[in-house]
Amino acid sequence: MIPLLKTFATGVGSALTAIALATAPFPDDMAPASQEPSETAFATDLVMIPAGTFLYRQAGEFTRGGRVVEAPIVTTAVGRLQMMKRQVTVAEYRRCVTDAACPDLADPRQAPERPVTRTSWRDAEAYAAWLSARTGAVWRLPTDEEWVHAAGSRFRDDAIPVAFSADPARRWLARYEKEANEEAATDRQPQPIGHFGANENSILDLAGNVWEWTASCYRRVDLDRGGDGVVNCGIRVIEGRHRGYVPDFIRDPRSGGCAVGKPPANLGFRLIREEGAWPSLRRLVPWLGN
Repeated sequence: MIPLLKTFATGVGSALTAIALATAPFPDDMAPASQEPSETAFATDLVMIPAGTFLYRQAGEFTRGGRVVEAPIVTTAVGRLQMMKRQVTVAEYRRCVTDAACPDLADPRQAPERPVTRTSWRDAEAYAAWLSARTGAVWRLPTDEEWVHAAGSRFRDDAIPVAFSADPARRWLARYEKEANEEAATDRQPQPIGHFGANENSILDLAGNVWEWTASCYRRVDLDRGGDGVVNCGIRVIEGRHRGYVPDFIRDPRSGGCAVGKPPANLGFRLIREEGAWPSLRRLVPWLGN
């Protein structure tokens, strides 16, 4: 198994591979500049991605006849997106820590201008909530469908090669062996912003060496039962050089959760800014959009 990957046994009975990954406010939401910083104080480059329809390989584990099979491909429509051009940096995340709204990752080795890593899904959600409160806009993690749409040609489909079409296990093994060979020449440390270049949508560092959280939950689907599935939101879909599934890491075992310990060293995030939504509604209904 390659150095970047670990295997977690989950309660759903499957071994999951994990990476080792401005809207107008209501008038009464507005505050004087002396009390609340404007959104420009937290400026980040955004890329506008047009709405589109595309073929999407669904995330999760799919079975037929009791065997794991390749996930179905469906036609998916995604609306227009405003996505961060780059991943959230260490310096940006530390502002949230300073405001006591995000857990301190306490890793002095992380350079301020590089992507923040070792983030759990809850850390990313906390940052999105903090940024929303500070700017008056609504920020959130992208769904897996949105991430794939934004990634364009950088998305790596997990389709089974013809030679392994009858045996998904052989395909996964072949993929890991290939990545192990590539890993020997890869620097695992987060690189400066822009190191891996931009895709056709002008978004930087997609599928670089830092994976990214999405809002999407892991699913197990029995295709023999009409596609009925079990959703486990204690495990989230992550995207990067390939798709993965990572438990919601917790640092305090007393609080409950899927996995105790620090999140992987190459797992960060970027956010989407929603259009046409009122920040007050999110504050009144905190679970909205989760």
